Amino acid sequence: MDHTDAVKPENEDRTDRRSRSWTFRGIDCPSCALAVEQRLNREAGVESAHLDYARKKITITAREEQPSPYFENLITIAKRVEPLFKVVGPKTRQKEIPFELIRILLSAIFFSIALLTRRDWAYVISYLVAGYSVIWRAIRNILGGKIFDEHFLMSVASIGALAIGEVGEAAAVMLLYIIGEYLQDAAVRKSRTSILATLDLKTEETRVVDGERVTLVPSESVPVGTTVRVLAGEKIPLDGVVVGGTSALDMKSLTGESLPVPVEEGSVVLSSSVNLSGSLEIRTTKVWKESTAARILHLVEESAAKKAPPERFITTFARYYTPAVVGLALLLFLIPLIATGATRPWLYRALVFLVVSCPCALVISVPLSYFAGIGKSAKSGIIVKGGNYLEALAKAKCAIFDKTGTLTTGTFTIDSIDLFDARYPKERVALLAASLERRSTHPLARAFEAFAHIEEVTDIREHAGKGIVGTVGEERIAIGNNALHETLDNPMDEQGALLMSIDGTLVARFNVTDTIKDEAPALMKRLRSFGITTIGMITGDGLRSAEAVGTALGLDEVHPGLLPHRKQETMLAMGKRFPDYFYVGDGMNDAPSLAASKVGIAIGSGASDAAIEHADAVIIGDDLTEVGNLVAIGRKTARIVRQNIVLALGVKALAMIFAASGHAPMWVAVIADSGVTFLAVLNALRLFIFNPSR
Repeated sequence: MDHTDAVKPENEDRTDRRSRSWTFRGIDCPSCALAVEQRLNREAGVESAHLDYARKKITITAREEQPSPYFENLITIAKRVEPLFKVVGPKTRQKEIPFELIRILLSAIFFSIALLTRRDWAYVISYLVAGYSVIWRAIRNILGGKIFDEHFLMSVASIGALAIGEVGEAAAVMLLYIIGEYLQDAAVRKSRTSILATLDLKTEETRVVDGERVTLVPSESVPVGTTVRVLAGEKIPLDGVVVGGTSALDMKSLTGESLPVPVEEGSVVLSSSVNLSGSLEIRTTKVWKESTAARILHLVEESAAKKAPPERFITTFARYYTPAVVGLALLLFLIPLIATGATRPWLYRALVFLVVSCPCALVISVPLSYFAGIGKSAKSGIIVKGGNYLEALAKAKCAIFDKTGTLTTGTFTIDSIDLFDARYPKERVALLAASLERRSTHPLARAFEAFAHIEEVTDIREHAGKGIVGTVGEERIAIGNNALHETLDNPMDEQGALLMSIDGTLVARFNVTDTIKDEAPALMKRLRSFGITTIGMITGDGLRSAEAVGTALGLDEVHPGLLPHRKQETMLAMGKRFPDYFYVGDGMNDAPSLAASKVGIAIGSGASDAAIEHADAVIIGDDLTEVGNLVAIGRKTARIVRQNIVLALGVKALAMIFAASGHAPMWVAVIADSGVTFLAVLNALRLFIFNPSR
């Protein structure tokens, strides 16, 4: 028995001690992985167990912190379900592959000898070389209480062929089967490698600068505030701020940005960006596990556990499908036998029926398609937290956007000032407002930076989502929306995002302009072309500013003047009218809406941690075009999934009809089974050459 404590879990050093993950091998069919997953999920204390067949990774999360022996016991239980299951280190080479090739070559040689000499003994050797592992696994599974799987189907079919004297057919079946299995596994391994290569974000070692001394240390051990040096051509290991040097960064791995981004002293840089030219010295602002690259990897790791409806359907379908086809094959043999007394022809047809019925094409290609969609998104700088969100985006008929920082640049200017009290000229109003707003942290306050100001401001109180109040000299100033003045028991008849009162009297309204992002109009047209019929905007800004943006972009609905909780309520109300929708936002106040939406999309390198945490998809860059690309990837993924389902079920149905009617020999049935699986896998891999921006 393998000792699981000899293989260190890949996430053992993480803060969350409730979870462990390993790379595994020894499971070569998705239904086998599902059986292990279901068994572990029934164990006491297990919150979730997930076997990602596409990436050969098992992740177990307990309901509370557990010691290592608890997880080792769960791995032992997994081995009872699948005796060949084994956890391995991430660097372990899969030694079975060359051996499989040797088996295929030996079996093919003896099969060729049999064809040339017409000797049955050569067929038998070819059959045993190719099929012994399939038969042995079927026996072990039966002894373990698991009867109906593809190994059982192939074993019964081939042994039945031997029993009726079809030695050549039996050998051909096993040889073609292991060739098909090898090609399927190679395609899946290739796709897994390609996907994970796009997420090769981690820099194992960091060059730490300490005075004149420079040492290489593991990136995971570098504390915040350390000065590190990154040479030209190297990846930036940790998030930080440039304290020396100038260069240009390749950000494609994070944001999909094709053009180099210039950086200099004071520039914020993100881990996994590639330093293209000069040497940089960077002061780290985050440890590795909190860095941008680590968060992306963690989000992608979690994504596979969130299955789309078609994936859940295929999982359920496979559970009942195999026993059903075994029953149909039995009826195909018994009913004609009873009616006609003929044994051999109907037994042969039933055996062919079993061979062609293997559900591999579905159970491999559908999860792989979603995994490829997630990988394609990640390569474009978009992190999708599950295949279910890609599926939901493909169905979306309504898009809801935050305004500031999402549809607009978030850079504000004062367009004009409306005066309501002749005692206060424009210069005096602007001076008082700028003096107070310079104490505010709200993005709108930056619009006053161009105005003159005075420093004597006291008793400052900022009301989140409403405005700011303070005393300038002997005058009590309040600047904000209507909700602020209602809070001060001084409601205003005028409407506007920034109303200014002095000692309770309305004196001015500041009309603020926020520039619409250049790519926003094109995005609206593209979303319409996708069949999204309703596009809405919810914002805390005033009616005038919101309607200006809504009119310019041709939006269907504009909901202004909303506090964060009201933004969420408004979004949910729209969601009741348009159930298939998504929400796009970037700020801290968008977190409640992102968490509650059907699909929440956080956008921008400046997106708040809360927004990223609660979002279902994260666009790392600031380009609004990526929202359209994400929807395009979702639609393409869903289309490929449905193509694979139709392809697999359609060909299976036709092959079963031919098998039952006696028009398909057994070797053709094997080709139909393996061939369809291989085609479905290749179809899923088309996502890698898909250009979502077209």
